[in-house]
This record gives sequence, C-alpha cells and structure tokens, in this order.
Amino acid sequence: MSTPIENYRKMVEQPWGKIFYDVIFNQLKFSNDKRLKILDFGAGFCITAMHYEKNHDVIALEPNEEMYKLRFESDDYNLITQGPEYLKTVADNTYDFIFCHNVLEYVENKDEILGELKRVLKPGGRLSIIKHNLYGRVYGCAVLTDNPKAALDLLDEKPEDSMFGNRDVYTNEYLTNFFGNEMTLSELYGIRAFYGLSSNNEIKYTDEWYNSMLELETRVGTIDDFKKVSFFNHLIFTKN
Repeated sequence: MSTPIENYRKMVEQPWGKIFYDVIFNQLKFSNDKRLKILDFGAGFCITAMHYEKNHDVIALEPNEEMYKLRFESDDYNLITQGPEYLKTVADNTYDFIFCHNVLEYVENKDEILGELKRVLKPGGRLSIIKHNLYGRVYGCAVLTDNPKAALDLLDEKPEDSMFGNRDVYTNEYLTNFFGNEMTLSELYGIRAFYGLSSNNEIKYTDEWYNSMLELETRVGTIDDFKKVSFFNHLIFTKN
C-alpha cells in the first residue's frame, strides 16, 4: 500500500501536478545572464532545484528522508539532508535567491526560520514564498472534495490535517508585518485559480487543455480578484 508521500510523488507527474510548477516558473521570470547562488529551502522532491540547476548553483535542503529518496535526481544540484539547523552554518548575505515553497504551513517556529532566511539572503536578493491561501482552501474543500464541513472549519480557523501534520493557513499580512521595512514585497501572484476545481481529469492529458490552462493560470495569477480565491499565493520579497 502506498504512503501519502508516495501518492503525492505520483501526483506531481500528472498534468494537474506538473502545471503547478510550470505556473511558478512563469512567475519567477529568471534571467540566466548571471549565475546565481540559490537555496531551495524545503526542496521536497527537488523539482524546482532541478529546473534551475543548469544555469545556477543550487542547494536543495530537505530533511524528510521519504521525500528526498523519491526526488528527481540529478548531479547538478547539491542535496543537503538537513532542516532549519543548516541555516545556522551559513554566513550572512550568501544567497541571491531563496525558494520557500509550501513549507511554513507545517512549522511552529516561522519567525525563527524567516529571520534566518532573511539573514542569509544578499541585499537586493529575492525570497520566493508560496503558501496556501485561505479562500482558495475553502473553495477546494467545498467544491473539489465536496466537504463543506471542512470549508466551515477553515473559516472558523480550526486546524487542518494534512500528510505533514496540521496545516496553518497563515495570512500574507503575517509575512509583510514580519519583514517590515527590511524586505519589500515586490510581486504577489495567485496559483491554481481554476485547474484544481474540475474533476474531469481525462481532458487534462490533452495538449490543448494543458497549454490553454497554463496560459490562463499565468494570466489570472496577476489579477487581484483571482489572487484572492487562488488555492495558493506566491509572494516574492526583495531584501533592502
């Protein structure tokens, strides 16, 4: 019998898993003119690390053994099987870019981790944070999984169970308030406004659906009203 993480690994290779990453890559708008030092904090299956490894120096930090054993393997990124404690060994102003994607929902010491990520980021460097969005989660529970009770629990701020333990659907304001004047919110996007709501998975294997949905998700991810109801928000901060 497959574990939840094994099922998750299979899901990211499906069109509705792959499109999540393709939308992110469209939003990041990376330039390959300069080789950057990148930290992928909580790299999971190392999909993002592998995407940027050819043109940049990437460290993938992932402490979960089951996840990194199922990773997309490559010789071009450096996997370190540690967690937040690794940051203590890193000098100030080390990285040009840091990814922290769907990690902070599952930790208790958000303030400590964010402080360390800010410290090791170079001035002018960018921090990409992807997080679950409350209103998107409500839509997902009520429509995708037909579970209005779970949607009501989210609105009542009750803990939400996941494969990684309780999920804290924290707010964007928490991040902007934490960073204050030290980090500027440069960009804010939505991810997964539509593609996760349809249960017709068969059509999602067609190129016509995938290419059109990728363009649609990329475009609506820049529109404020759609950002509010997307399953995820993508915030990119620049260190002052």
